[in-house]
Amino acid sequence: MKVVVQRVRSSRLTVDDKEISRIGEGLLILIGIASDDGDKDIDYIVRKCVRLRIFDDADGVMNRSVLDVGGEVMLVSQFTLMASTQKGNRPSYIHAAPGEISEPLYEKAVQAFEQALEKPVARGVFGADMQIALTNNGPVTIIIDSKNA
Repeated sequence: MKVVVQRVRSSRLTVDDKEISRIGEGLLILIGIASDDGDKDIDYIVRKCVRLRIFDDADGVMNRSVLDVGGEVMLVSQFTLMASTQKGNRPSYIHAAPGEISEPLYEKAVQAFEQALEKPVARGVFGADMQIALTNNGPVTIIIDSKNA
């Protein structure tokens, strides 16, 4: 399981020009799910993301987590994170889990984030053509791979 974590001032997700979700200060997390991912990967990713100290403290040092600042989270499924670009110029998605595996794991990840944060998580629409507008804060962008735990 791979995630791209972006610290944002705000983020807005639309499908077919209809707003689906929105957050203020917090984390926009794009999540890619591999065929061999499971509950342990979700646990690791959630624990790491909610405790990641990338928000400024009173001294301007990145020393606070999304939990510490009471920030929001938007979690968006993105199979292209599992792309392999080793051969040629067309990415291969052979390592991305098919929908019947990845959608239930995405739903479990949403629930795990909500439990860890003790509040609802904004989300995307699984498998939809989504547009995401965001205001990056920093910018701060972190990539986490559960296979490198």
